Amino acid sequence: MTIDFEGRVAIVTGAGGGLGRAYALELARRGARVVVNDLGGTRDGTGQSDAAARVVEEILATGGTAIANGASVTDPRAVAAMIETARAEYGGVHILINNAGILRDKSFAKMSVEDFRAVIDVHLVGSAICTKAVWETMREQAYGRILMTASSTGLYGNFGQANYGAAKLGLAGLAKTLALEGAKYNTKVNTIAPVAATRMTEDLFPPELLERFQPELVVPAALFLVSDEAPTNVILGAGAGVVQAAYVTLTRGVALGEGERTPEGVAAHFAEIAGREGEIVPQSGAEQTMSILQRLQGQ
Repeated sequence: MTIDFEGRVAIVTGAGGGLGRAYALELARRGARVVVNDLGGTRDGTGQSDAAARVVEEILATGGTAIANGASVTDPRAVAAMIETARAEYGGVHILINNAGILRDKSFAKMSVEDFRAVIDVHLVGSAICTKAVWETMREQAYGRILMTASSTGLYGNFGQANYGAAKLGLAGLAKTLALEGAKYNTKVNTIAPVAATRMTEDLFPPELLERFQPELVVPAALFLVSDEAPTNVILGAGAGVVQAAYVTLTRGVALGEGERTPEGVAAHFAEIAGREGEIVPQSGAEQTMSILQRLQGQ
């Protein structure tokens, strides 16, 4: 089986460098018409440049089809205009990779509310703005592939990245809900948690690991998740050629007796509550309620 993107129109945000650039180049190589979006700012979100145009030049030089767009993902009007341009130029939008992001790392004690909000706005709200802008188009054409970019920080935590972690886990939750809402319209929504040496992470990697974690090694997992053959409601980790699956699980829990429904009762049974034997991977929030009812019935 060969995965190609002939006839597909893809928008990649934050595609002026790093992971976004790698996604855009490979999508174009495999036949997609690509909108390369990037404000071109610095790592903390300030400033602007022609980074997107430079990536488009790379695509055109190899015979691909692409246009550049410099909209900020936090600007709903600019994003709406980007979608309209894609529709006018190429006839639709089939793929959206929400990759744009910034970093403002500090310990929570030293982090300002402004720095917290700025990171949330770009990663989480920006992804929601872009997704909302393509959602109706994908419903109308009964086809859509959307990829959210989470992180190990969001899934598991990382010192000094409270704002980033909050945004990234929020994206995983957004993807899970949209996967349910998009199912009727053949719109599949997934999440990737990449590990790559990019401008965002270059000072976090030891020099000897930079070469092993090239952005291009995340591309196979990302492009699979936006292909015709994609699953939905999946979280994949990817880095250095390794692809992993991450899950949000739920233990069977304990049905506390009437005399044990106290903090002390929870403490007494905590080991059993947290025990992972028989845990499940719910596919919707309703399954937690169902599992509670089952425990109450002795199942």
